[in-house]
Amino acid sequence: MTEPELVRYEQPAPGVARIVLARAEKHNSINPQMIFEVNDLFNRALADNGVKVIVLAADGRNFSAGHDIADTCEQYQAAVTASGRQVGHWSDFEAEGTAGWYAAEKEAYFETAKRWRNISKPTICAVQGKCIAGALIFAWVCDIIVASSDAVFSDPVMTFGMPGVEWFGHPWELGPRKAKEFLFTADAWNAEEAHRLGMVNHVVERDALEDFTLAMAKKIATKPAFALKLAKEAVNKTLDIQGQANAMDAAFYIHHLGHSQNFRVFGWGMDPTNVPSLATVPKKPG
Repeated sequence: MTEPELVRYEQPAPGVARIVLARAEKHNSINPQMIFEVNDLFNRALADNGVKVIVLAADGRNFSAGHDIADTCEQYQAAVTASGRQVGHWSDFEAEGTAGWYAAEKEAYFETAKRWRNISKPTICAVQGKCIAGALIFAWVCDIIVASSDAVFSDPVMTFGMPGVEWFGHPWELGPRKAKEFLFTADAWNAEEAHRLGMVNHVVERDALEDFTLAMAKKIATKPAFALKLAKEAVNKTLDIQGQANAMDAAFYIHHLGHSQNFRVFGWGMDPTNVPSLATVPKKPG
């Protein structure tokens, strides 16, 4: 495995691995390279029998600004191909039209999220500052979320003509009515509101975030490894029996119906009408 450039691997305590998003100069915006580097480090932690808990954290003021939309669709698809990784079951990421774009997003956003959600070891996400759109995926796939008091969560993609991010955890994280409000308004909600709704486990002061999260990870790491794995699998399986897995699959199809409509009307996967900055993004024929 090559040394990652956009993420960092640490072992701050016995039994604990820490994966850190390290693209602070770009507010840890997410591109295929970062996604696959995070996946590589999850693999590293998973393969280390001495690691019992994995913390996902980020450098800088903000946890993540979400998807990096600076690249064209073709550049994004090429980056997924160039990564050389295979996480899910899709291929031909540079195919023309819907086929290539669907495959690239399926692999890099959806299949990686599904895999991280099901990693057998407990995971804790530490969130500070802004956690926007695609960054919600990174947080939601973790078992526990600890937020700093200045954390703000949002999924503003409705403004871009999309029904929500690729990993559609909204109804499960917020409940159906609050999920609809979150999506319809595209408002940003603070850590206390996220905690009130049950999306966040704990809210702590910013300067206490790392220590609090590590203390929780160390406490969990004192428990028997096999029992932790069984407990996580039991909870995840309960959600799957309730329909979460099938609902996520269906929502991903709906997500791409939104992309298809936007490509046909605007020549780009998102509606730029209300987002002037998108007007400069190179378009391609619908």
